[in-house]
Amino acid sequence: MKVSDHILERLREWGVEHVFGYPGDGINGLLAAWGRAGNRPRFIQSRHEEMSAFEAVGYAKFSGRTGVCVATSGPGAIHLLNGLYDAKLDHVPVVAIVGQTDRTALGGSYQQEVDLPALFKDVASDFCGTVTVPQQLPNVLDRAMRVATARRTATAVIVPGDVQELEYEAPEHAFKMVPSSLGLGRSVVVAADEDIERSAEILNAGERVAVLVGQGARDARPEVEQLAELLGAGVAKALLGKDVLPDTLPYVTGAIGLLGTRPSYELMRDCDTLLVIGSSFPYSQFLPEFGKVRAVQVELEPSMAGLRYPFELNLVGDAKATLQRLIPLLHHKTDRSWRENVERQTARWWEVMERRAAVSADPINPEYVVHALDGLLPDDVILAADSGSAANWYARHLRLRGDMRGSLSGTLATMGSGVPYVIGAKFARPDRPAVALVGDGAMQMNGLAELITVAKYWTQWRDPRLVVAVLNNRDLNQVTWEMRALEGAPQFEESQRLPDVPYAAFARELGLDGARVDEPDGVESAWRQALTGDRPFVIDFRTDPAVPPIPPHATLDQIANVAGAMVHGDSDRASVVRQGLKAKVQNLLPGGKSKG
Repeated sequence: MKVSDHILERLREWGVEHVFGYPGDGINGLLAAWGRAGNRPRFIQSRHEEMSAFEAVGYAKFSGRTGVCVATSGPGAIHLLNGLYDAKLDHVPVVAIVGQTDRTALGGSYQQEVDLPALFKDVASDFCGTVTVPQQLPNVLDRAMRVATARRTATAVIVPGDVQELEYEAPEHAFKMVPSSLGLGRSVVVAADEDIERSAEILNAGERVAVLVGQGARDARPEVEQLAELLGAGVAKALLGKDVLPDTLPYVTGAIGLLGTRPSYELMRDCDTLLVIGSSFPYSQFLPEFGKVRAVQVELEPSMAGLRYPFELNLVGDAKATLQRLIPLLHHKTDRSWRENVERQTARWWEVMERRAAVSADPINPEYVVHALDGLLPDDVILAADSGSAANWYARHLRLRGDMRGSLSGTLATMGSGVPYVIGAKFARPDRPAVALVGDGAMQMNGLAELITVAKYWTQWRDPRLVVAVLNNRDLNQVTWEMRALEGAPQFEESQRLPDVPYAAFARELGLDGARVDEPDGVESAWRQALTGDRPFVIDFRTDPAVPPIPPHATLDQIANVAGAMVHGDSDRASVVRQGLKAKVQNLLPGGKSKG
């Protein structure tokens, strides 16, 4: 058995079923071993190493398991970085296995020689190991798997090409040999009883309690619902926690922050007590004003506790186990006026969203595209949104419910992750439908090439439905709006305008299906066709770039900056003013329907 054979054997022993990668001579030994192993674990070929890393992240996010990706030395390893940073910043377990030039060439400025330990020093700061002799295995690989899983981060294993070809020798029972073992024991961290009792006192004393949940609360859905009912609280969600609670619960105010909802903004503005569960939501300006409320945090990772807000008490522990001990100490609040107000504002918000989606645009309102999807979503769908204005509509218009799952690049907020995320999801859950909402910029950056990966593998998925919806407005729209709102600058067409690409036609050329939608009347029928199809489907929605994705609670400075951009010659100023006014009017109407 060669070292390369043992690596694959050890991955199988860890329960790894898929490895996302791209070939290169720096991993020739591993590729040969894959051939000898009958492609176990299964090698999933992407179009680019960055996509391999993103697919490993999507796999990990939607399976709850550790994702694994592989790349060659030099440029292949470099290409992994963006996806690995996405894993690290969103606290997702991913292991990267990368090749390196032969040991005899190291230090000789050889072709494709890159200082990989230095390259991965930050992104794989929790563990990055280089295998120089066979006896280092299995310890290096085991540690990479164990650290990635336990700390929910990215780790790396570097294996020079000549080491891959050596005969495997296990570590001996001898001095300076490091044996290893498989598996990661299970444990549950719970906050100290004294801290839990103090937090109960704080929460019981509050009259207007707000709860903010993030992805760390995903396994604690029943406990969060019970706690919110006892405290009469409203619950806002960080974007990575969008699938923690159903949006159909009347007290769930939806997303918070720049992409958030008006009732979430008001929930934080008007509460007197705040409980944050499993979230490191970064925008403190959307949290209650400092010194005005009492605040408690539940956070599993001690190094992340106390960030973002001056909490009175930090409970370090697993969300589910900690809440189970906290709930018996909470008092049922008989005064429900706070909760009733939260529910009224939330119900009104969804009415506003419906009216905003109904506003006419040229040719199609992107809010209508996503709002029309809301009622058609399968109960077991997996959703991914790319970074950009598509994330705004994902955050505000889609009501997750039942077993639906959803995610996006939350902390890194990188473009181009939406399509590879759902590819990874389809290998994690091949029996579930998946939908990606992407802008045309992200689709041109990464999505078009990854459609080839979809075409290569889709017939092997039990449920063939993978829908890619392209919001095609021929503009890098989020940045255009940020320039208007934050800089007061008009659109710079040389950087912002995009060519029109026949996305659906390209999908059909690959043996997939697709449709181009140029009018609002075709939106719902296109969604229905895609969601009932017998193969992956690309929908090219021609949307209006003038529909504003700015926050519904925009500041006067932001509004003034947009006005300044119009005055200074924004090329789309007439449409922007018209659409901005129409969208804002929907927030002011007391009820009924707008005729646009």
